[in-house]
Amino acid sequence: MGRPVVLSNGRMFVGLDEHGLVHDFYYPYVGLENLTNARSLQHKIGIWVNGQFSWVDDGSWQISVDFHSDALVSSVTMHSDNLQISLHLTDFIDSEFDAFIRRVELTNHAAEERDIRIFMHQVFQISRAGRADTAVYVPDDHYILDYKGRCCLLIAGVVEGDGGFDQFAVGNYGIEGKSGTFKDAEDGELSDNLVEHGGVDSVLRFQKHVVTNGTFKIDYWIVADTSQSDAQVVHAKLKYNPIDERLAALKRGSAEWFNVLQPKLAQIPEPHRTAVQKSLLIIKAHCDQRGSVLASGDSSIFNYGRDYYCYCWPRDAAYALWPFIRLGAYAEARNFFGFARDTVHKDGYLMHKYQPDRAIGSTWHPMVHGRSKELAIQEDETAIVLFMMGEYFEASHDQAFVNDFYDTFIYPAASFLIGFIDDQTGLPHASYDLWEQKFSTSTYTASTVIAGLQAAWRLAEAIGKHADTEPWKAASDKIQQNFDLFYHPDGYFRKGFLLEESGDLSYDDTLDASSLHGPFMFGGLALDDERMSKTAQAVESRLFNTSPLGGVVRYPGDGYFLAKQQFAGNPWIVCTMWLAQFYMQTDREDEAEALVEWAMDRMQPSGVMSEQYDPENGSPLGVTPLVWSHAEFVNTILDLYKI
Repeated sequence: MGRPVVLSNGRMFVGLDEHGLVHDFYYPYVGLENLTNARSLQHKIGIWVNGQFSWVDDGSWQISVDFHSDALVSSVTMHSDNLQISLHLTDFIDSEFDAFIRRVELTNHAAEERDIRIFMHQVFQISRAGRADTAVYVPDDHYILDYKGRCCLLIAGVVEGDGGFDQFAVGNYGIEGKSGTFKDAEDGELSDNLVEHGGVDSVLRFQKHVVTNGTFKIDYWIVADTSQSDAQVVHAKLKYNPIDERLAALKRGSAEWFNVLQPKLAQIPEPHRTAVQKSLLIIKAHCDQRGSVLASGDSSIFNYGRDYYCYCWPRDAAYALWPFIRLGAYAEARNFFGFARDTVHKDGYLMHKYQPDRAIGSTWHPMVHGRSKELAIQEDETAIVLFMMGEYFEASHDQAFVNDFYDTFIYPAASFLIGFIDDQTGLPHASYDLWEQKFSTSTYTASTVIAGLQAAWRLAEAIGKHADTEPWKAASDKIQQNFDLFYHPDGYFRKGFLLEESGDLSYDDTLDASSLHGPFMFGGLALDDERMSKTAQAVESRLFNTSPLGGVVRYPGDGYFLAKQQFAGNPWIVCTMWLAQFYMQTDREDEAEALVEWAMDRMQPSGVMSEQYDPENGSPLGVTPLVWSHAEFVNTILDLYKI
């Protein structure tokens, strides 16, 4: 089910699952490190009432998981008919401190006063193997400390009007045959075990006698810091000052951010405006304040694959920030451009992906193809960052930015692009495609190189670097002139080709959704170009509505997460929005609106969108949310309303 709610302050990131429980907890970067043991267990919430016990994820609770459309604040409701109990959870990450704060409001629906106990469980894995952590009760200021080295997590809370938790337990989780300390809660009592090390978890108990239809509140928090003493300073501020003030400060900051966007957002009618605002918040949640933009914070994919999506792909980041730039929010884009400048290779290209701390990310791209040494890159990632710098300058008129980045990114990146062209074809040399699968000269990548070079020369002209632009213009023009090499005789732009050592071209005749989007959005081809209209017709006939669910697949035979072999592939939000964007530019707005509504129908109740969907039943596949899906959705809405 992914993460229907994501919360962040640019340093800490928390993902809630479909039960409203903490499942991902990243610190000190958005996307690095994940301090939970999310592969096997989330943090649990348990309720004991007059001898009856229930975990809220045991299947007996009705749960709704949502978040606000104007701030990164959750709204989770839980109800148990068996216990006659309702919970409402309001969660947020403090804008000043690295603290996850959860307010739990419990209502007793029974006809009598009852003894009610809430158990808050937490299971962190700070050390790599989960064998070297320590959890300890600290009596001086009444909290649990979970730590390893320079990472300290302080866990505490208070009952409205009654002080803090009345019982606790720390113990072992997932080692020596032990299920976890959370089991200790199921009789309503905790052992008050004081300390444990290795793989550890902990539980707090909050108790209250509640009259019929009465309510009580618990404020609970997890503070992350590099030392116990620093975490304890924040703990004292939360303990002795109203949590309402922390929430109000967060909302004020969010309102200030949205105020910049409101002149344009106000032009979008409901329900599209709410969906757009939630999408913008989801994108913003994945932006680290040091510049990285995470592809997705949903770690659940690691249960089915070899890695997470918790990396900064330059391509995904550029797409993610495009709607921000269009709406007038520039800070996130400037931060990312700084990240790109700091990570670009000395020869002017960006690597496959990066960790949020700027270290190079994992890859499956080899450095040898055939008998030739090759770069393990996707050239479109360098090109699209250049293009997005051009979009940023056009929107912001920030000439100081161009001066600052010209020698350190713009010039070297453009120089790399013109040097990475094969003389025989006049087209970009082979690299890995945007789907990270094929080594070739692809239609999509060539299109982005055109756009990147065009952006570079506009930026150069803006600061008087006229002499630099001629080779960039010449290379861009030559790529456009040779675009027929991508065109299949049957009437569509194919995926691409590989220039063999013999000089022959080995064509990949696959029809790919990106082979429509690339020339249309980046390649500078006229909309009335017959090659464009023929490619669009091919996409409509072979990639669109290939299954009962509808939508657009990436290409025929796409096996990524495909569970239903009778279908051509799974529909993607990204590809479907690309077709909608094309429709809007070709006076087919009714068809574009239908695809926007298709995307709206795919949203979970909280507004999150997945990467792709089951072609029969529509269940989300891949990570949820995928930032790129939300970015394309917002861009499509902005196109729809001509913003």
